[in-house]
Amino acid sequence: MAIAETPGASASFPNAVSVDWLANHLNDPQVVIIDCRFSLADPHLGQRQYAAGHIPGAHYLDLNRDLSSPVQTHGGRHPLPDWDVFGQRLEQLGVCSAGPHGPTQVVVYDDSRFAFAARLWWMLKYLSHGTVAVLDGGWGAWQRSGYAVSTAVPDPTMGRFIPQPQPHWVVNIDDVRRRQDKPGVLLIDSREPARYRGEVEPIDPVAGHIPGSENLFWQTASTDGGILKPAAAQAQRWDSFPEAEEVILYCGSGVTACVNLLSQALAGQPLAKLYVGGWSDWCSYNHRSCP
Repeated sequence: MAIAETPGASASFPNAVSVDWLANHLNDPQVVIIDCRFSLADPHLGQRQYAAGHIPGAHYLDLNRDLSSPVQTHGGRHPLPDWDVFGQRLEQLGVCSAGPHGPTQVVVYDDSRFAFAARLWWMLKYLSHGTVAVLDGGWGAWQRSGYAVSTAVPDPTMGRFIPQPQPHWVVNIDDVRRRQDKPGVLLIDSREPARYRGEVEPIDPVAGHIPGSENLFWQTASTDGGILKPAAAQAQRWDSFPEAEEVILYCGSGVTACVNLLSQALAGQPLAKLYVGGWSDWCSYNHRSCP
C-alpha cells in the first residue's frame, strides 16, 4: 500500500518555503541551506554555477557524487548512496538529527523545477529527517526577488546526523515484477509523455515504459516559472487515477519521480513507494521497447 505514515511536514516546518521566508532566516543557526543545481547533460555545470554565485551560506551537494552511489551493471543511473557515508556528509554541513532546539531545518533548492532538490528532500524524509523543505521557485525566484548572492563557501560546521532509513519506502525490480499486474497496484511513470510513449529516448538505450504503467509528468507539479502549484491543484493531478492499495512511482533513475512524491506531500496524501532504479534499471534487464 502507499506509505500511510506520510512524513509530510513537521508540526512547525512545511514541505516548501518561500524566498522571503529564507531571506529572513539566512542567519538562523537552525537552518542549513543546500544547493542542488545539476545538469544531466553536463554533470559539472551545477558545481560551476554554485561557484559563480549561490544563496549566502548555502552548501553544495552533487547528484552524482553525493546523492547517488556509483553506477553498476544494474540498479539504474542514480542508485541511492551509502547511508552512513551520506550521513557523514550531512554532518559536515552542520545537519543535526536532534538538538536543544529540535532537528536542523534544511532548505534545498535547484534551478530545474525541483528535479534535483526533490531528490534530496525525499532522501532526508526517507532517513526520518522531517524538517526539510524545498525552496519554492528555486534559484530563479531568489534571483528575481533581488536577494543577495554570494560566492563564499561556508566553513564546515559539524553536526550529528543519525540516518534512520525506511526500507519499505522503496522497491526494486523484483518487487515491481511481482506486483505490476496485481489488482490494487498502481504503477506510475513520471517521465515526459514522449519518453513514456517510446517516441524519443535521449538518455537510456531502450525507449518505452514498464508494461501496465500510467503516466504523470513530473513537471506538471509546477508552473513554467518553477513555482509549485497550490495544494488543491496538486491533489487534482492525482484525481484521474483509480484508488489503489499500493502506488509505485518511477522515472528514469529515481530523481524526477521525487517531484511527484513532493506533489503528494503538498496535497496531503500518503507517499507512494519509489522504484529508485526506474526505467534505466528496468531496461538493463529488458532489452526491448514497450511503447
